[in-house]
Amino acid sequence: MEDVLRPLYQERTSQQNTLGVISVEKREQITPFTEDFDTILLVIVSEAEEPVFVKHYLYENGKAALYVVTEAQLKEWLLLGNNRRFIEWLYHGKTLFDRNEYIHELKQEMREFPFYGRKMKMSIEFSKLIRRYTDGKAFFNSGHYLDAYNHVMHSLHHLARLAVIENGFYPEVTVWQQIKQIEPEIYKLYEELLTSDENLQKRLELLFLASEFLIHSRTESGAAHLLSILKEKEGWTFQELLHHTEIQHYAVDLGIMLEYLIEKSFIKVLAVKTKGQGIYHRYYQAK
Repeated sequence: MEDVLRPLYQERTSQQNTLGVISVEKREQITPFTEDFDTILLVIVSEAEEPVFVKHYLYENGKAALYVVTEAQLKEWLLLGNNRRFIEWLYHGKTLFDRNEYIHELKQEMREFPFYGRKMKMSIEFSKLIRRYTDGKAFFNSGHYLDAYNHVMHSLHHLARLAVIENGFYPEVTVWQQIKQIEPEIYKLYEELLTSDENLQKRLELLFLASEFLIHSRTESGAAHLLSILKEKEGWTFQELLHHTEIQHYAVDLGIMLEYLIEKSFIKVLAVKTKGQGIYHRYYQAK
């Protein structure tokens, strides 16, 4: 198969812009792994007009997809974890071309983890966890149990990914298989939510109680990136934090994350006078 598809990428390997080429074959038992294509060819380039360029091909009795992805786009996906299929392809794919061991070193970083931005990645997962957990609890308290269930499922997934990262591994698409080995107590919560004989209200009630401890025990590590930025100066306005280059990756959940950290005494609120009588600016400071 590799020989048949060689013409699709061979010309690119002679271009200095090409950093590496990876091939991914369809797994019989997991056809969605390659989006139902028989072969995926992933070409990583240093720069291009478009961050992602895709072409589909037919060959013999199969079909192939060629993805040309810039290094910057790939690094963003690795950091944010918002395109896990590509990350899986990179992790499990076969290297066909590797300029100056670029692919080898990238895979090594993923296996050894931490790679660049590990603390930031933990804060991204933690902020999503707090958002889902808080919203889920609000729905539960309002009696909207199905909506609460949906948010709790998502919050457990973010908790699992956070635990995987904290243990020095890169979270894969099959994160529950990872977490079963690494943090069985989180896996047990997930299992109980799905399979318990208790009614939905009781299941959620018990899960919120158990999750509270697990989330609190990971607050310091999950919020480490944000707390380290807060320590850079005496006090920050929300707007200053919102526009910080690194915090922008989880800015959408920054407000709820700050309130949680204030409630748990990781962050202190400073009241700074304004021109208005009895009105104060709200500044944030790491304790």
